[in-house]
Order: sequence, then structure tokens, then C-alpha cells
Amino acid sequence: MNVLIIGSGGREHALAWKIKQSPVLGKLHCIPGSAAIAGLASCPEIRQDDHDGIYGYCLANAVDLVVVGPEAPLAKGLPDFLAAKGIKVFGPSQRGAMLEASKQFAKEFMRRNDIPTADFTPLYSAAAARERIAANRRYPVVIKADGLAAGKGVRVCADEAEALAAVEDFMEKRIFGGSGSKVIMEEFLTGPEVSVMALTDGESAMLLPVSRDHKRLKDGDKGPNTGGMGAICPVPLPEEDMETIRTAVIRRFLDGLKRERIPYRGVIYAGLMLTPDGPKVLEFNVRFGDPETQAIMPVIKSDLLPALCACAEGRLAGRELDLTGETCVAVVAAAAGYPESPVTGRPITGLYDQPAGVQVFHSGTSSKDGGYFTSGGRVLCVSACAADAALARGKAYEAMRGIRFEGMQYRGDIGL
Repeated sequence: MNVLIIGSGGREHALAWKIKQSPVLGKLHCIPGSAAIAGLASCPEIRQDDHDGIYGYCLANAVDLVVVGPEAPLAKGLPDFLAAKGIKVFGPSQRGAMLEASKQFAKEFMRRNDIPTADFTPLYSAAAARERIAANRRYPVVIKADGLAAGKGVRVCADEAEALAAVEDFMEKRIFGGSGSKVIMEEFLTGPEVSVMALTDGESAMLLPVSRDHKRLKDGDKGPNTGGMGAICPVPLPEEDMETIRTAVIRRFLDGLKRERIPYRGVIYAGLMLTPDGPKVLEFNVRFGDPETQAIMPVIKSDLLPALCACAEGRLAGRELDLTGETCVAVVAAAAGYPESPVTGRPITGLYDQPAGVQVFHSGTSSKDGGYFTSGGRVLCVSACAADAALARGKAYEAMRGIRFEGMQYRGDIGL
């Protein structure tokens, strides 16, 4: 089976690493890929928004399955385009991708289908947002940009001044472009957060092991929100919470897809808060999380490729994945200046000769003259597996201490 992955980041590097291990894999391709992914797959110079170019490449290389990694090509309808031409795709339809591309669409979908989530109010102008904030008497409150913002379009606001600053940044300064043309004002929930992903063909779902992402830049959940500074997997949850997730979240999600006739063959990501009233959905993403994928892939023992293919073909029912029984801790190294103004072009040393159980997945690197350089905000992710969380953390941080680039920043409390 020949497979094409769409994307170029750490998530796609981890997917390529896992799919490359499949005994049923023929040739692996990645568009646009990266210097690091090129060690695992062919990476032609085609843009991920070039639908015709991708289709032509699929035909020329007898691609059997396309796995779409990032949210942008999903929101632009790449799976619909390819599926209409007879190419099997792991990735939801453009309408399904609206569950991530629009916070309002997602929240209203949850409300219609009785999926537990925070109360919310959509706001369509800065004037309306300021008026609503002036009337608010409960803080903290959450302000979210409606559209795609690379995981950074959420502000937890401690008071009115912070809420007004978020509105100014999102709706007037447009720091996320059109994604901030409207915002969601949302109830602040308390409790530990977890990430729950499930493979689905729109009828059945298969839960992946639960993980936990660390969003803030600095230790102790301090500093600005980021795309994610590290993750741990698996995260054990009480059976009562797991039952709520299976029935009130995933089952109702699937029922909602059928009720609203939304084609969906891919992965659904539910960011959950474990509140005193039970798990509630903070957000839906319509693709594998990053960096959660870098913590999940190493603990999956089974061949992942047949499950992805089963999703694309609508025959997922009855399938299960075996796990290794280990814990994986994945620590992200970010560039100087991240997340506001990451510095690129810095040489990276210490990437090679990692011990058994440690993988380095590249998120924002480039290669020149045999060496790697920083080329993005989140540069790489060190993923380490061991019998328990403490051992995995020790391995991950030992490996991270051997990697160097100027201005490197990473958290020291991932997995705690």
C-alpha cells in the first residue's frame, strides 16, 4: 500500500515514523514534507494547497491512501476534492472540518447534540464584545478567536481589562487575520485537562490512549499560550469519566454527524476539562493533536496503517489497537522569541545517537550542508518511552539536555 501524508510538522514526522513501520506499506510519500521527514518518505516540491498537483502526484505514484495532517488543508476541502476523484482519504470532509475552523460552529453543534461543554456567547463585532464584557460580572472568562489560529487563539482573562485587550488583539488588531473577525466569550471551567482522540469512519469510533498537553510556555502553566510545549501519554482516568467520554462525548458526536449528515472519516480530537460536574469539551480539533501525536504514536504497539485505511473505507467497526504498556513523555524545544517572534536560522547540535526508546521529531527545522537549523517556533520534540512516567521523564530530559541551539527554551515540568 502506497501512502501520502500531507503536512510538514512534528505531528506528520511522528505519523510518518509510525506508518513507516507497517509491514503492509509499499512506498511512503509526504507533501510538502521536511528535511527530517525526507529520511522516511519521498517529499516532492508540491504545496499542500495545490489540489491538482497533489491529485496528479497520487496518480503518478499509485497512491492508495492520503493521510491529511494539518487543519488548513482540511478546512480548504482537500479530502472532498480527492475523494470525488476516487482517492481514499483519511481526513474529514470540509463541512466536518468546520468543527475546528469555526469555534461557533463547533459550540452550536455541541449544544444541538447535548455534548457537555461550557456556556458561550458568540460576538460579531468589537463594539458588541465590549458591551458584553462591561456587563459581565464573573471572572475569569475565556475569549476565543472563532477561526483557525494555530492553537494560540484562546485567552483566559482574569479581569475586564484582559478581556478587552483580547478583543482588541483579535477583532481590531487582527493578530490572527480573519480568524478573529468574530469571537466566542465562554464560561471558565476548572479542573485538569486531557486530550482524547478517536479514529472514526463516521459510524464507529476507536479511542486512542488519553494524553495531556501542556499549552503554556513556562513551567507551572505560566506565560503565554502556545501550540503546545509537551505531552504525556497515557493518562489514567477514573472509569466514570471514561464512560462519560465514550457515551456523552464520542457517541453523541457520532450521532450528531449522522443527524446532520456530515461526512467524517478521520480523527476527532476532544480537548476536555475534567470538571467537578464531569468531563466537558473545551474544543474539537479535526486532526491529530500536536504535540500529543508525538506522545501517542510511540505507545501504540499495533500497526496503525490498517486502522487508518479502515477509516477511509468506512469499515472501522470491531477494530482495536494494542498498546506497548509504556508511558511516553514528549518535550518540545522552542525557538528564542516563541510564541510572539521566533528566531530562526540557529544551528542545532546533539540530534543524533539517541538511546533506545527516545525519538526526536522535527517540527520547525531546515537542513543545510548536512546540519539542521531552526526554521519555526516549535523546533523539535523529544519523545521518550519507559515503564512509568518518572522514568520516561528522566529519559526525555536527559536527551533534551544534550541538544543545543541558541535561545532554546523548553519546560521542565512536562508530565507532572
